[in-house]
Amino acid sequence: MATYQDSRYNIALPSGSGGAIVPIKTLTASSSDDLSFVNGSSDVVLDNTYRTYIFKFINIHPSTKSAFTVNFRDGSSAYDATKTTTFFTCHHGEDDSPTTLQYAAGSDMAQGTGFQNINYEIDTDNDSNVSGEMYLFSPSSTTYVKHFMIESSATSDDGGDQITRAFAAGICNVTAAIDAVQFKMSSGTIDAGTIKLYGIA
Repeated sequence: MATYQDSRYNIALPSGSGGAIVPIKTLTASSSDDLSFVNGSSDVVLDNTYRTYIFKFINIHPSTKSAFTVNFRDGSSAYDATKTTTFFTCHHGEDDSPTTLQYAAGSDMAQGTGFQNINYEIDTDNDSNVSGEMYLFSPSSTTYVKHFMIESSATSDDGGDQITRAFAAGICNVTAAIDAVQFKMSSGTIDAGTIKLYGIA
């Protein structure tokens, strides 16, 4: 079992404790309808093994110009957990067009069950993609709502070639455990890209 040293007490602790980041699962897209992490399926862990989970999405490229999105499953077969969220972005164009910072009311939710935008529409140019990460806290809790935070960076030609930095956060406003997380494009497929799941004790 891998260990790391805690210098405060001069003791070795097992991986998965004291803030150690533990790789759990990697999924790679190839014209995929979605990438889904289901607790107990294919070595995926989304339970009380760790208090915090991190999803890192890397070079996600769409088959169709569309937004990259996420949703959560709370015990049923559908990805439709009730969510309340917030969403804001900043933009800057390759032509040095003015930078904008804005709250994006069209991408937030108030007790919604649909898929949450991670970033705006990403183009299909070969160099267009989105990367970032999502934190999900205590998904197996049956006492509290489940918080999540997302940061992403995307390249697109939406209104001209530009970089978009997006920030989303919210709660799955349910006391049932979240037992699966699904990522997909708002239309079309995920042409290519990788999502990695990690646990933090």
